Amino acid sequence: MKIVVTDDLAACHALRRTVFIEEQNVPEELEIDDLDDIAIHLLAFVDDRPVGTARLFAKGEAGKIGRVCVLPEARGTGLGAALIHAACQHLKDRGCTTARLGSQIHALPFYEKLGFAAFGPIYDDAGIPHRDMMKRL
Repeated sequence: MKIVVTDDLAACHALRRTVFIEEQNVPEELEIDDLDDIAIHLLAFVDDRPVGTARLFAKGEAGKIGRVCVLPEARGTGLGAALIHAACQHLKDRGCTTARLGSQIHALPFYEKLGFAAFGPIYDDAGIPHRDMMKRL
């Protein structure tokens, strides 16, 4: 497994299309936006094949992790946790002291195991219930 910062938006979009648009029925116009052009993108590989991605924003002390996805065949392998650890380390290296994300409700336990704590109410994002989470870096 290898995780790198990438400019390969086509690979990131292909993964997000598979997971969010096709699997979770998120409308394409909500998934693909102009923030991709200013974000930092991570790409996770297994055997030189892209299988996961995340999108990061580092603004001052607050970092944001979003658009985290892993292909079904790579789930449960530790790759998702490695992707989040890499995202947090990248944000920390850029001077962030906290990382925030919006978690789908079913994924709350996954992020809690990685040190994130939920806060605020449940909200709808693209028809999927979410809750905000934060972790000190």
